[in-house]
Amino acid sequence: MTDVRPSHTPAYGGVDLTTCDREPIHVPGAIQPHGVLLALEPDDLTAVVVSANCEQLLGVASGAARGRTLAELLGEAAAAAIAPRAASPTKGEPMVLRLPEDLPLATGARGALAGADVDVTVHRSGERVVVELEQLGGPGAGTLSYQSARGAMARLASAGSVADLADRLAHEVRGLSGFDRVMVYRFDQDWNGEVIAEDRREDLNPFLGLHYPATDIPAQARRLYTVNWTRLIADVSYTPVPLDPVLDEVTGAPLDLSHSTLRSVSPIHVEYLTNMGVGASMSVSLVIDDELWGLVACHHYSGPHRPSHDARAAVEFLGQVASQMINDRERADGREAAIGSQTELNRFTAALTASELNPLVHLMSDPALLRLVGSGGAALSVEGVITTLGRVPEERHLQRIGALLHRPDGRAVHTHHLGVLAPDLEEVSDVAAGAMVIGSSDPSSWLMWLRPELEEVVDWGGDPTNKLLYDAEGPEVRLSPRKSFDKWRQVVRGRSEPWTAWQVDTAEALNAHVTGVLLARSREQIAMAESLQRSVVAEVAPDFDGVEIAARYLPASTYQLGGDWWDAFELDDGRVAFVVGDVAGHGVQAATAMTQVRTALRAYLFGGDTPAGCLDRLDRLMDGLLDQRVATALVGVLDRASGVLQLSSAGHLPPLLCVDGEAHELSLRQRPLLGIGVGQAVVDEVDLSGGATVLMYTDGLVERRGLDIAETLEQLRVTACVGPGERMQEWVDEIVEAVAGVKDDDTTVLAIRMGPQG
Repeated sequence: MTDVRPSHTPAYGGVDLTTCDREPIHVPGAIQPHGVLLALEPDDLTAVVVSANCEQLLGVASGAARGRTLAELLGEAAAAAIAPRAASPTKGEPMVLRLPEDLPLATGARGALAGADVDVTVHRSGERVVVELEQLGGPGAGTLSYQSARGAMARLASAGSVADLADRLAHEVRGLSGFDRVMVYRFDQDWNGEVIAEDRREDLNPFLGLHYPATDIPAQARRLYTVNWTRLIADVSYTPVPLDPVLDEVTGAPLDLSHSTLRSVSPIHVEYLTNMGVGASMSVSLVIDDELWGLVACHHYSGPHRPSHDARAAVEFLGQVASQMINDRERADGREAAIGSQTELNRFTAALTASELNPLVHLMSDPALLRLVGSGGAALSVEGVITTLGRVPEERHLQRIGALLHRPDGRAVHTHHLGVLAPDLEEVSDVAAGAMVIGSSDPSSWLMWLRPELEEVVDWGGDPTNKLLYDAEGPEVRLSPRKSFDKWRQVVRGRSEPWTAWQVDTAEALNAHVTGVLLARSREQIAMAESLQRSVVAEVAPDFDGVEIAARYLPASTYQLGGDWWDAFELDDGRVAFVVGDVAGHGVQAATAMTQVRTALRAYLFGGDTPAGCLDRLDRLMDGLLDQRVATALVGVLDRASGVLQLSSAGHLPPLLCVDGEAHELSLRQRPLLGIGVGQAVVDEVDLSGGATVLMYTDGLVERRGLDIAETLEQLRVTACVGPGERMQEWVDEIVEAVAGVKDDDTTVLAIRMGPQG
């Protein structure tokens, strides 16, 4: 057979497999020859674009047909029957009208459609009303009556599974359409297809179970399949009939044939079917939630085959019904699985809530975490510290996967083929071929489930790598659709079982529950710590005979809990001890550590140690027991009889000495921070008997974001120069507010001076 078909799309030119995924198949500029097309101006129904076979079918040459009215082309009777539909056609699905009467033509010649029963379809395409005429007849011309429709639907509805439904659908479609083979074809996540059901002539080889690569149906074809559910190629060896003109002279664009029943198909697809030995073909879309789920693919091998509009409409109707039924079956299966998962999730979260362990510790110690979503391993990263459960790869691989799948809004991100994201991860596919990650705003904190590869033997209908030959053979080789459709077996590796929607929902529900438990526990801890902090850090300074004291504690603007404290108490020998300190950090842990440090320091002072000795002992305590905690402290002991104040500092800011309208820093000899296990404190003395005031404070008073500390210290000194006068507490309150800027840290101020004896 000589192939006289054009190897190009008239509107845009040549294509081959290197460009087929970009071929504009919705505007081919041609139709199939078993019908005629008229694109009309909607106002007066005059022909603007016509198919070149007008003379053969209507008896009017295409050049003469352009500019004529519908009545002039088809006759008054036919035009009168069509005009109401053409007056307000809807965009999208064509409206079908049967003209059983003779079709008289306005010219003297009579085309092949004259006197024949004709099906007419009408739809809107942009600014044009498109009318397509096609003679009745051909095999499979039977109609779908009410009784047969009910019977077919009942047989489909009685199916117990998607597989059973697909089997019945293939049988019903073949009975209605008369094709030699009818297959139900389902797409996977990567748009590869699998034949899941088949009804065929007994002498044909089975295709059931074969897979076909995504490249067999390019993306733009899949998109078109969701727009126009039924596509017929009545004769694979047809010669396309061009439109006249190819480009609309008014719009300058080719006519969009997305909804056309006669649209000429891609020459690459025709060549593909020819290589398969197919003489005629029809496909019906299976669409769920506006996405292509699969196809009903019909093949005929014994020559051309053109089922009637009735048969095609019947098949499309069954495809739509089956799509809804498949959706219902899959949703029901998903609901059943989700109910089981919810039951498991409820048991897991109840145990997690009741556990006295930290929720994250319990999470990673319970194997039920893996069963929740059907994983082989799990990993939890909290600020970069990773805990694992089950089978997982090395930590460096976990960190890589976490970074690849991280999403800061806490929603689940998943893949069943990590090797696509990072080829080097293929080496760990035995334990981590797929992953699902729940992230957080912190990229170093996430929860991850992992699945090993699921090795699968796939039988392809021909070598799926055919298109890759282009890369190996170079641009001189014209790529054609594959000619071999013999079974080609492949072992697919590196992929896990895909994650289902209900498993993703389960992961996100668990994340929300764990977050809630952590928040509740955190609130409880904060409430306890706040209560403890209030009991430790007094709001009002105590009274001591012969000493005036004023104090102020101010929480940070961004934290309720901090590590600052002040203390003032009388020792057994009559002296008075004063302390200002700051444990590094914020939150419950800092506040808890602060109470321990404060209590220990009190005990050392009551035991008779010097201020320096107390700080050295406290350093050893923190280094041994309070791991990774450091603090600064300034300790003073005042002899009320002499007015001498002994001071020792551990990494703390020097106090101010305010006297006679002047304020300056006291130069104290310091030991290093508390908690590092090195250094030795010393004691310095200052005489307060002359009316001087000592101002002790923490760094929150002078540290401001974006300001130099020398500048803020000067602001403090200037304010302190005024002196307390008779209003000690008011002076301290003014000092707390003296330094401008946002207070990012909690602040403590303690002022001491000699007062009248009682």
